[in-house]
Amino acid sequence: MLCINARPLTVLALTALTASAALAQDKGNLNIYCSMQIEWCTLAANEFSKQTGIKVNTSFKGSGETFAQLKAEAANPKGDVWFGGTGDPHLQAAEEGLSEEYRSPMLKDLHPWATYQAQIANYKTVGIYAGALGFGFNTEVLAKKKIAAPACWADLIKPELKGDVQMANPSASGTAYTALATLVQVMGEDKAFEYLKALHKNISNYPKSGTGPVKAAARGETAVSVSFMHDIPGEVKNGFPVGMAAPCEGTGYEVGSMSILKGARNLENAKLFYDWALTPDAQKLAAQAKQYQLPSNKNSVQPPEAPRFANIKLIQYDFKKYGSSAERKRLLEKWEKDVNSLPRG
Repeated sequence: MLCINARPLTVLALTALTASAALAQDKGNLNIYCSMQIEWCTLAANEFSKQTGIKVNTSFKGSGETFAQLKAEAANPKGDVWFGGTGDPHLQAAEEGLSEEYRSPMLKDLHPWATYQAQIANYKTVGIYAGALGFGFNTEVLAKKKIAAPACWADLIKPELKGDVQMANPSASGTAYTALATLVQVMGEDKAFEYLKALHKNISNYPKSGTGPVKAAARGETAVSVSFMHDIPGEVKNGFPVGMAAPCEGTGYEVGSMSILKGARNLENAKLFYDWALTPDAQKLAAQAKQYQLPSNKNSVQPPEAPRFANIKLIQYDFKKYGSSAERKRLLEKWEKDVNSLPRG
């Protein structure tokens, strides 16, 4: 009887070994929606794939556009992880049930601002970096036009900057929504919208991507951009004549976030990436890609080029309120109706 049973057991063992070998060769896939600089996301995806054998597919859109895509795909999710982009839309996705609760073992190593982002979302997102909102400006363009570099929000609505300012479209860009919410908190809503109407006259373009304006300023296509300040040192390193400033009246900041998407088809791989992205080794890739946000892991090295929060007049940004779907929808509708509908110039 033992001889009769031995052969089937051997066949089963060989089958298991063959399956195990196949699994070792193919670790499966991971689909990432990326809402930060392409260079960083590509480097992170490639490194994770190299370390794990998981094939990573990436697509790139601003956080506002990605949020809209998640809502459109809710009945048939196609992504696994939403990587980067301003935290407000991630909070809205969590509120609307578009992301998955996950408590990474890495949470204990994160700065309080990163774990607070997770807590207010019931652990459906987490902070991976932070960055302050400010201005980028082309020093050569300003010098040629004999215009002083902006130092305050009030400077952007001066007549000499007519047609020479860019800010992204807040309906598509988390950066620009942060600017909109920041101005409401700095000035009060009525004064903020009067300011935005005045700024509208100086705007040459509202790109979809939050990094679009600073790239335009770096290349001399506009004089001034409303941008996250951490996007500017990379342009300087690329040889462009770009300066930066934090608004004197006060400014908001983002907690760039990461979320596992509800209905992720590659859930275990998504969790692996999530944990990995919160490690110091993963977060140091940002500086290699010339991205200079403040990393969320307390053990990560802060890039020397990263703007220091201690040197910036930051407001007490209300992430809970301005990260809610209802408030975002209300403010964006008001911006479209009261500001974007007006003629420019």
